[in-house]
Amino acid sequence: MEGSLSKWTNMVNGWQYRWFVLDDNAGLLSYYTSKEKMMRGARRGCVRLRGAIIGIDDEDDSTFTITTSSCKDDPKTFHFQTRNGEERERWIRALEDTILRHSNARWDPKKSLPKHDFDRKVAEADAYLQLLIEQIKLIETKKSAAEEDEEKQKKYSAILLQANAMLNSVKHTIVQLQIAKNTAIPVNGVYRGPSNSIHVSPPLSHVAARAPEATVQTGIELGSECVEPRVPTLSNVVDRDLPVPQFSYSSSDEDDDYFDAADEIPTPIVQNHITLQVSHVNISARSDNERLHSSIESAAGDKRKEPPLPPIKGDGSVDYDALYEEESETEMDSMESHGSVVTHLLSQVKIGMDLTKVALPTFILERRSLLEMYADYFAHPDQFVSIADMSTPKERMVQVIRWYLCSFHAGRKSGVAKKPYNPILGEIFRCHWNIPNTGYSDNITDSGNKLISDGPVPWCKENQLAFLAEQVSHHPPVSAFYAEHVGKNISFGAHVWTKSKFLGLSIGVHNVGKGWVNVLQHGEEYVLTFPNGYGRSILTIPWVELGGTVTISCLQTGYHATIEFLTKPFYGGKRNRITCQAFQAGDKKPFLVINGEWSGMMEAKWSDGKSEIFADVKELSTERKLVKTVCEQEECESRRVWRDVTVGLRINDMDKATAAKCAIEQKQRDEARVRKENNITWQTKLFKETKDGGWVYIKPLVDRIRSSSDQTNVT
Repeated sequence: MEGSLSKWTNMVNGWQYRWFVLDDNAGLLSYYTSKEKMMRGARRGCVRLRGAIIGIDDEDDSTFTITTSSCKDDPKTFHFQTRNGEERERWIRALEDTILRHSNARWDPKKSLPKHDFDRKVAEADAYLQLLIEQIKLIETKKSAAEEDEEKQKKYSAILLQANAMLNSVKHTIVQLQIAKNTAIPVNGVYRGPSNSIHVSPPLSHVAARAPEATVQTGIELGSECVEPRVPTLSNVVDRDLPVPQFSYSSSDEDDDYFDAADEIPTPIVQNHITLQVSHVNISARSDNERLHSSIESAAGDKRKEPPLPPIKGDGSVDYDALYEEESETEMDSMESHGSVVTHLLSQVKIGMDLTKVALPTFILERRSLLEMYADYFAHPDQFVSIADMSTPKERMVQVIRWYLCSFHAGRKSGVAKKPYNPILGEIFRCHWNIPNTGYSDNITDSGNKLISDGPVPWCKENQLAFLAEQVSHHPPVSAFYAEHVGKNISFGAHVWTKSKFLGLSIGVHNVGKGWVNVLQHGEEYVLTFPNGYGRSILTIPWVELGGTVTISCLQTGYHATIEFLTKPFYGGKRNRITCQAFQAGDKKPFLVINGEWSGMMEAKWSDGKSEIFADVKELSTERKLVKTVCEQEECESRRVWRDVTVGLRINDMDKATAAKCAIEQKQRDEARVRKENNITWQTKLFKETKDGGWVYIKPLVDRIRSSSDQTNVT
């Protein structure tokens, strides 16, 4: 395949026209300054596709990237631009097929497949792992037997702490070895061209002899995709006769000032790996015991930071509630250490693939359900309820915008992009907030402290903000949620369908649905949409950004606003930028323009020329949501459903977390099968579907007020 593309060169020259040739046999994408230069073999640069990763931007249908793997330098990213989306699709599919074709190792057919030897070594490592597990269990037994000896208890505890840490590292190492086996890559060499014979021709053998291959004992060869030293000239021969360069490279006048979105985050280096050097499985128990003691002594001297133990109650049981009230300090390290696992996942999916049904590893999960994440967007309850306090429609519109823009930073609890639990069908989450600076007493007999027994959270009071969410559908995954403050006569409802999409080096999450704010005392409804979310840099330290255009509109007053969530461009710019324009009914010019960062400060410029700080989320305090203890919750409530998964993630026991997650999912499958066999339709508990496919709370505040008014009139 060949054709013209634009390639990003540097900040000075920008996009430059180039003629590209994709050689699927060599696994090489070469480019030239023109088609004529291609005919003369004057290659400008090339991209080795073996082990490369393609990325696209969901906000732009004409650009794509190719990131080459590397063992010497940092990975290099090339940026390309097509004329339209169809042309990009053709190039991406051809490139993906070429990458897949060259992802498997090519070995000398006269030799035995080294993969077999590698499998045997992995099996041996796994056997030693089982021995290690048995020895740790033996230590635990000895610890239990020494209950009365406090000094021995302390020694056993210290040994077990280090041994379990080593055990987790060994488990992870074996998983990485399995992944490395599946992604083994061919040896670097020279492209031999089409041939019906498997034997190497003498001229090519002579060329290969000048660059002897490194001995590969494990069946795995590390990739060498990085920037080649600058090549001043290339032989004037046709491309098919050119040797395949060992590294990807660009011409020296293009990439000296190459700028990519490195995001000021260095590529992590995984350290403290534990290597098992074994040759035979049949070793005496004494030898195994000595090896274990040696390993434990070695681990005892390791200064790395261990994950803290879970919070414990006075009776010795796990304090599940405390798990949700703390912030993890080890999340950054834990994500860095799983880079190869993510790489393996990327090899299983294609650009544009829907990730809704793709099973993701447990370690990327965040310790909360998606339903609870939606609740966290109300962490500034005073911003929300104050909408009802504004005296004019214009002021209320501005306050809706302020609350909306300030809500997103509160929903992100971690500095690393992690995925919340996918709610199971019928899962619910309930909580409420105290409103700061209200001055209400805790005595429920006082004004404003009456319990709202018929509301979404029966133990919530009039002066508190109540929140309720339910997973109303599994295919597609739809969440519905509702919030209200009875004292202010204001409520919020929404339904969101999340649709994940693989974008190469990013994951895009489209939030399909809408929300609405009802200010009952003024008879106003503000309808709003939601931005898309993107998990960027998923091979290193992932981070989240929002993108897309959202709208806020009030049919009753005619006020409306458009908000642009700007994604970070690869050639500069800042993260989390927004721009907003608010309009009065019938006006073409905005009365308010807002610019800034949704994660920081936003500045407002009014139509009269006045400028001021609109909001600074870093100066806002978040209110802690109040949730019933796990032991008091119903079986279907989020924290109770996922409690064992949360504990496993907290103590970095991925086996425990994965087992708990699998048990939850299997129970869901069993229940779905029973419903199908008995022809039973799933019935939601707290939300009902509307004619237009939306979901609303079954007892919203407006209906309860109307019903109460009707009863009063009858009386």
